[in-house]
Parts: sequence; structure tokens; C-alpha cells
Amino acid sequence: MFQNASVQVPKLKLNDGREMPALALGTWLGFNYKRRVDSIFNEVEQAVRWALDAGYTHIDTAWIYRIEDQVGRALKGVPREKVFVTSKLWNTFQARDAVVPALRESLRSLQLDYVDLYLIHTPIGQFANSSYDTTDYLETWQGMIEAKKLGLTKSIGLSNFNQKMIERIIENGLEKPAALQVELNLNLQQPDLVAYCKSQNIVVMAYTPFGSLFYSKAAPNAPPPRVDDPVLVKIAEKYNKTVPQIVLRYLVELGTVPLPKSLTKNRIEENIDIFDFQLTDDEKNLLKSFDKGYRIYPQSKWQDHPYYPFEKKEIK
Repeated sequence: MFQNASVQVPKLKLNDGREMPALALGTWLGFNYKRRVDSIFNEVEQAVRWALDAGYTHIDTAWIYRIEDQVGRALKGVPREKVFVTSKLWNTFQARDAVVPALRESLRSLQLDYVDLYLIHTPIGQFANSSYDTTDYLETWQGMIEAKKLGLTKSIGLSNFNQKMIERIIENGLEKPAALQVELNLNLQQPDLVAYCKSQNIVVMAYTPFGSLFYSKAAPNAPPPRVDDPVLVKIAEKYNKTVPQIVLRYLVELGTVPLPKSLTKNRIEENIDIFDFQLTDDEKNLLKSFDKGYRIYPQSKWQDHPYYPFEKKEIK
């Protein structure tokens, strides 16, 4: 592993003193036609191996993805200090005393003694039957702090939380999150949230970084651009890059950590090859203009939960 790596990924300093590589391989397979895509063979294991060979030093995963075992197999033999592993606590483990056992289960699957970063996946608590668990996320966060004290994770953070929720954690005198993972792409740039996190020295991680760029992933009502947008193609040609590389570079220049996922070797290699050029201010302003506040994953099914973190929509 790493022997073929030609790309050195820079690192961002976390507010707890540790460092996070500025790009990660995402391992969530997502949805096709609104149906969840589950791994059938060892595709994720192979993707992680290719990523390590290409120079990735950060792998993002989660219990709910059901592939932590594949990530663990791919990491076998890799010096532990050479790779940064992020995982996440699922909704069914929101109780304070459920956090540590849930993380221990993930560590068994990953075949690791610790993860580098552990995130609360969402503030939405659920029981196994999908009914709501309204455990206060402050309680969950205290369980996360305990997991860190036990050495099961080096850093702790949040995913899919909004600014008010983060403020509430800090105002209650609890440990400040080191990172926040949210949906971030050209159509959903969340500048206010990103600016707030920057002011608090909280690193923002960007999932679904390509948004609706690819026709195969775009809903009929998704705003532009697509991967063949002439303006984006022109920028890509200028730097001898692809349009997805331009998008990833833009997210990096926003100070965020993009999490591109792929099961294709050449795309995995392509996605990391973004650290040898810089966009101009005019180009960044153009990319900024695509922000429409369009959320691909609003999780509207949860919007009557008291800790629903997104803008509520009218149910017609």
C-alpha cells in the first residue's frame, strides 16, 4: 500500500490538536432510483485498496453502510498511524450508554483498536422498529466524550447537525466538536454554516460532493450544472483536468474536506489528483453562482422528529 502513490494530500489541523487529511474516500454506496445500494461482493474492499495505492490516507465509513468489515480487510497490513479512519454512530444508538458499545462493534468490524474520528451520524434518534427515540443529543454527545476518554476514538464530531445544535453543545460547556460532516456540493454550498464552523475552528467535511453533476444521479428537478456544462468544461480544459476534479478542487479551496466515493480505479485515482493547481477568484465566483440551496438528501421522512436538523418543507 502507498507504494504507487504519487499524490501527497495536505492536512488540516483540528481544534483538538490532531490533523485530518484534506480529502477522503467515501464508502457509502448511496441510492439508485431511491433504493439503497448495498454491497454484494467485495467492491468496497477493492476500492479502499486502490485508494491506498493512489495516495489516499483518509477513509470515511459508518456502521449503517454495512461495509466496515470490507474496510477493515482492506486496511489489513497498513501501518495504523499511516491512515485516518472516520466512522459514525447510527440513530439507533443515541442513548448515552449505547455509544461505547456501538463504537466497539464498529472497531471489531474494522479490525482496529481505535478510529481517528467518530461522528454522531444524525441528531435523529430511532429505535430498532423505526419509531422515534427522542434522546437529547447532548446525552449522546456525552457518550461520545466518554468514548474518546477510553481511547476508542482520537477525535469526535457531528454529521447532519445545524448551527443552532452545535451552538447548544458549546453553550452547555461540553467539548467542542472537531468536525462537522454535511452535504456540500455546487447546488448546496451552505456558506453561513461553513463560515460559522470556520469561526469555531470546526473542520467541515463534504459528503455527496458531486451533487447532481452526473446525469445518472440527478433527479428530474435538480438544478444545473451537469458534467458537460460548457462553462465547467472550459475551466477543466484550462487545467487539463476533468469537471469532477474542478468541483473537488473548489470544495478544497472552500476549506472543506470532500469525500468522493467511487468503485472505479481510474476515477479513484482521478479524484485525488487535485492538489497541483489553484482556481482563480473569477472561477470560484462562477462556481459559487451554482448554489441554489438544493439538498439531495433532506431526509423529509424524519421532519416531525424534534431534532430534525434541516429546513422543513410543507407536506402536500
